[in-house]
Amino acid sequence: MKEFFKQYTPYYKNYKSQFLFAFIGIILVSVSTASTAYAIQPLLDDIFINKDKEMLFIMPFIIIAIYTAQGFGRYIQAYYISYIGQDITRIVRDKLFSHVLTLDMDFFQKKHGGELVSRIINDINRIQQAVSNYIAEFIREVLTIFALIGLVIYHSPELAFYGLVVLPLAIYPLSLLAKRMKKLSFKSQESNSDITTSLSESFNNIEIIKANSTEKIEANKFSIHNMIFFKYNMKAVKTNELTSPLMEIIGSFAFAAVIIVGGSKVISGELTTGTFTSFVAALFMLYTPIKRLSSLYNKMQDALAANERINDIFAQKATIESGELTCPADIDTIRFNNVELKYDDFIALKNINLEAKKGETIALVGDSGGGKSSLINLIIRFYDTSKGNILVNNTSIKDFDIKSLRENISIVTQRVYIFNDTIAANVAYGYEMDEIRVIEVLKQAHAYDFVTSMKKGINTILDEFGTNLSGGQRQRIAIARALYKNPKILILDEATSALDNKSESIISEVIQEVSANRITFIIAHRLSTIKNANKIAVFKSGEIISIGTEKELLSSCNEYQRLYNSANI
Repeated sequence: MKEFFKQYTPYYKNYKSQFLFAFIGIILVSVSTASTAYAIQPLLDDIFINKDKEMLFIMPFIIIAIYTAQGFGRYIQAYYISYIGQDITRIVRDKLFSHVLTLDMDFFQKKHGGELVSRIINDINRIQQAVSNYIAEFIREVLTIFALIGLVIYHSPELAFYGLVVLPLAIYPLSLLAKRMKKLSFKSQESNSDITTSLSESFNNIEIIKANSTEKIEANKFSIHNMIFFKYNMKAVKTNELTSPLMEIIGSFAFAAVIIVGGSKVISGELTTGTFTSFVAALFMLYTPIKRLSSLYNKMQDALAANERINDIFAQKATIESGELTCPADIDTIRFNNVELKYDDFIALKNINLEAKKGETIALVGDSGGGKSSLINLIIRFYDTSKGNILVNNTSIKDFDIKSLRENISIVTQRVYIFNDTIAANVAYGYEMDEIRVIEVLKQAHAYDFVTSMKKGINTILDEFGTNLSGGQRQRIAIARALYKNPKILILDEATSALDNKSESIISEVIQEVSANRITFIIAHRLSTIKNANKIAVFKSGEIISIGTEKELLSSCNEYQRLYNSANI
C-alpha cells in the first residue's frame, strides 16, 4: 500500500485548494459526529432530569447547527474529493493509452484487444476511489475516531479502558481478510478482462457468427465467463462483509464490560445518567468508523490489485528504438542485405537480398506463410531484423526517426481500416485536411463516382468498420488514403483483392501511373495485378528463391510456373 500512495502522491500537488476545501468538510463531519454524542449528556441531565428550561430552547438550535455543519461538510468533501479522483484517473488513463500506443506491434499481437480495453477502463476505474474517496474517508474516520476516543476518555478514563481494550484483538483476523480480499480482487479483475475480451471478439466477428448460426455457442462462452466473474465477486462480498459482524462480536464483549462497570457507577452516583448515556453513545458511534476503516482497507486491496495490472502495462517498453536522422525527402533505393527475421523461435525470413529503386514496382508472390508480409513489416519497422540490414539510400533504416520514416510510407492491406468519421477525414487521416487533395486522390483511386452519389459526398459519415460501404468501396477509400500523403514508398498488400475485374484493371492502371516517382511493393495472389512489375520476387518458406520479370520467371522458375498455372485455372 505504501508503494501505491508513493506512486500517486505526486499528482496531489495540483489539487491544493481542492484538498483544503475537502479537509474543511472532513473536519466539520468529524467534529459534528462527536458533538452529536456529546449533546446527549446535557439533553438528559439538564433538560430531562434538572428541568432546565433555558437549555430546552438552546438545545434545538445546537442540534440544527450540528447537523447543518455535518451535511455541509459531507457535501463539500464529496464534491472536491470526487473532482480530485476523477481528474487523476483521467490523467492516468490518458497516460496509459498513450503509453500503449508507443509499444511494438509484437505487444499487440500477443495481447488481446479486449484485455487492453479492460485495463484502460475497468482497472483504472477501480483505482479512482482509492486515490480520492478512500483517502478522504480514511482521514475522516481517523479524525472521528480520535474525537470520539477523546470524548469517552473525557467522560470516564476507566470505562474507556474497558470499551477500547478489545480493539487490538481485531487486527489479526482483519489482516487475514484483507489478504484474501486482494487475491479475490485480482482474480475478479482477470475475469472481468475475459468478459471484455469475449464481447470484443463477438462484436468484431459478428458476420461469421451470424453466417454460421453460432449465436448460442458464443452466448454460452460468454455465460461461462460471466458466471466465473459473478462467483469471484460473491466471494469478495462474503469476505468483505465478514468485517462488520467480526467487529460487532468483538465490540459486544467490550460493551458488556462497560454496562457492568458503568451501570455500577451510575447506581453508586459516581456518574450521571446523561454522562453514562453520552459515553455509551460515543462508544457505539466509535465502532462505526472502525468498521468503516476495516472495510476501506479491504476495498483498497481491490485498487492495489488493479494498480498492479496497470503497472504491468506501464512496465512494457518498446524494443524498436527510433533513430535520430530524418528520413530523406527523396528515396532512391531500398536494399535488403542478408536479412533474417525471427518471431520468437520461428524464422519468418532468412537470406533475403533484394534491391528496389525509385520508379520500380516490386511484386512479392508465393504461398501464404512464405514471408511476403513479414518483409513489408520490416520496411515499415513494425519489427526489426534479427540479422542483416535494410538500407534506405545506403543508410540503415534503424538510423532514421520512425515517425519521419513512416511519413514517407503508405500501406494498403487486405484488411481495410475505416474510422467512424467522414470520408474526407478517413482519406486525410493523420494530416491536415485539404478537400481539393481529397477529391484528387479519390479520383485516382476510382472512388470519386460512388462518393459523389452519397447524400453528403466527401462529408458522409462512415459507420464503424465502414459497414455502409461495400468491400470494394472500402478498399478504394484505403487506396485514396495511401495516396493522400504522397508517399515515397507505396505498399499494396492484396489491395485489389476485394475489387471486381473492371475495378481491378482500373486500379492496376492507377498503380502503374502513381508508381512513376516512388518505390512500390505489391503483394498479390491474383497475378494479373503484377504483370507490369519491374521485378517479381518469388517467396517460399521464408526465402526468395527467384527474382525476375514475369517472362523470365515463366521460363526459368518452376515455383512461379506453378503459381501462375494455379491462378489461371
